Amino acid sequence: VPLVQSGGGSVQAGGSLRLSCVASGDRFNRYGSMYTMAWFRQFPGAEREFVGAINWGDGRTEYSDSVKGRFTVSTDKARNTLYLEMSSLKPDDTAVYYCNRNAKIQFTWGRGTQVTVSS
Repeated sequence: VPLVQSGGGSVQAGGSLRLSCVASGDRFNRYGSMYTMAWFRQFPGAEREFVGAINWGDGRTEYSDSVKGRFTVSTDKARNTLYLEMSSLKPDDTAVYYCNRNAKIQFTWGRGTQVTVSS
């Protein structure tokens, strides 16, 4: 499933950003409601880490402790789009952000989106 991300950029601490991720293709159109889609982030020299996820079918969400209360994952099912609304951003949130399935078997990773938060 192709995943096309947009959004991100640079912001000062305390600011907000929104990331988007469009999933396309017949496979997603057929089985998307069965997927849990998620956002991950990767700091330089580190492994990707889980940020937040949403069940495409019932909308249930879960978040890492580090972003809970500040980040919101949502979907626009009509547009097959996954969103990550980030607020109260901190310099520690600076990373490359990715979307993918929150599952053992994942889609091909995209290039990610850089988010830079300055103090």
